[in-house]
Amino acid sequence: MTDPLILGLESSCDDSAAALTRGRDVLASVVKGQGALHAAYGGVVPEIAARAHAERLDLCVEEALAEAGVTLRAVDAIAVTAGPGLIGGVLSGVMLAKGLAAGLGKPLVGVNHLAGHALTPRLTDGLAFPYLMLLVSGGHCQFLTVRGPQDFSRLGGTIDDAPGEAFDKTARLLGLPQPGGPSVEAEALKGDERRFRFPRPLLDRPGCDLSFSGLKTALLRQRDQIVAAQGGLTRQDRADLCAGFQAAVRDVLAEKARRAISLYMDEAPASPALAVAGGVAANRALRGALEALCAETGLRFTAPPLALCTDNAAMIAYAGGELFAAGVTHDMDLAARPRWPLDRTAAPLVGSGKKGAKA
Repeated sequence: MTDPLILGLESSCDDSAAALTRGRDVLASVVKGQGALHAAYGGVVPEIAARAHAERLDLCVEEALAEAGVTLRAVDAIAVTAGPGLIGGVLSGVMLAKGLAAGLGKPLVGVNHLAGHALTPRLTDGLAFPYLMLLVSGGHCQFLTVRGPQDFSRLGGTIDDAPGEAFDKTARLLGLPQPGGPSVEAEALKGDERRFRFPRPLLDRPGCDLSFSGLKTALLRQRDQIVAAQGGLTRQDRADLCAGFQAAVRDVLAEKARRAISLYMDEAPASPALAVAGGVAANRALRGALEALCAETGLRFTAPPLALCTDNAAMIAYAGGELFAAGVTHDMDLAARPRWPLDRTAAPLVGSGKKGAKA
């Protein structure tokens, strides 16, 4: 039996995206970034992002259809990120998906954006359940045991800033362009990570939870000390600060991954594997540390190609296909959600408030 053709839409932050998948085959993937629109503000402006999604998503769909050489009528189901994310952007995607589903008479599947990242290793490498996932991005950082397309157990996560957020803030503190991850990584390649010894937060406590806000504050203080002593930062100072910061993030994630592996292996998985996904998964220092850890502990290590690490619609289409195959569809009451934890049984890592648990 032929796998269904799934149209996926993604608009949770500042990337407008559409993709078409059939099983593990990505027939088309279109992503339109918004970096130029937000550059002057030092970060993503939700109102600008939402307006851009409304203007670009239909163009992304048209380009994806042309790239795949198919028509809308050929699509079997429409998958869309229904959360978590910036609510205006999520709403833009959900409304377009509803319109397409209603107009075409096709099934609608709402997808958790985090599940899209968490299921990407099945798209790219065909990983068997259960596997251990480190989801590490600008807004999220969690260790998850992935047992099925709707079955996730959180082993730990960040209690404050996500690593990507910390990279972005570090870039701003050092006058580097956004997004901060690639900028800091490029500078770190020219620096000495041993010059500044930044803290490794929460390594003195058991468990897999993480914290990165104190690391950012330590970098700020070190920067200010250098500026006060010599009147400014040299290029080498900046490179060394980036290298020290990146080394601290790498070391924390590697040690917490070691602890998560221990918990995951208690389940005696038949084909043990650690996967990493999300925008920060593109960081080569982090990948190298995790790959070495897996070689040491006997796990298979997988990391998606860069285009599937950052936000994209191929992961949403694939995750929607897995849900669709399991009989999951949604009606026109599908809501756009700013918060939507994968493991709904776990206590919130960050305050839940009226809108529910953030992560």
